[in-house]
Amino acid sequence: MPDDADDVMGVITQQIEARFQMPLEDLRRAVTAAPRANTEATKVVHWYGLLTEAQGALETAEDALVAVLEATTSELDDPAMELAHQVNAAVAVRDGRAMVVNYVLDPNAPGKRGPGAWRGTAPAARRGPALPTTPPAVPSAPSAGIRGAAR
Repeated sequence: MPDDADDVMGVITQQIEARFQMPLEDLRRAVTAAPRANTEATKVVHWYGLLTEAQGALETAEDALVAVLEATTSELDDPAMELAHQVNAAVAVRDGRAMVVNYVLDPNAPGKRGPGAWRGTAPAARRGPALPTTPPAVPSAPSAGIRGAAR
């Protein structure tokens, strides 16, 4: 599976380098030297670091699972199933972090061009509520006398 991991990390690295027009290591050094100079670069470097950690955890979990599977000749036992679940969880974390990196890199992502830029609509606060916010009118009915009440 390392080939797939290298592909995922390689593609994201290429996207980062294309976006900032510099090698990733140079970008990391620039962000370390001046973290407030470009907030987008700082976010990308931060999330790429988290993505790298998640990829490492995934590879560790995969290696542990492969070792157990190679040693098992019968049905999968509970420890092997637990390792399989750890691999699934590690994939989910890695993929989630990759999505965040891609979101930060995409200048046209929803919510990044100001309020209402997505779909070209005005912000919800300016449009009014989607549902009525006043209670419905109660139909007027002739009042019936209450028995035993003094008139």
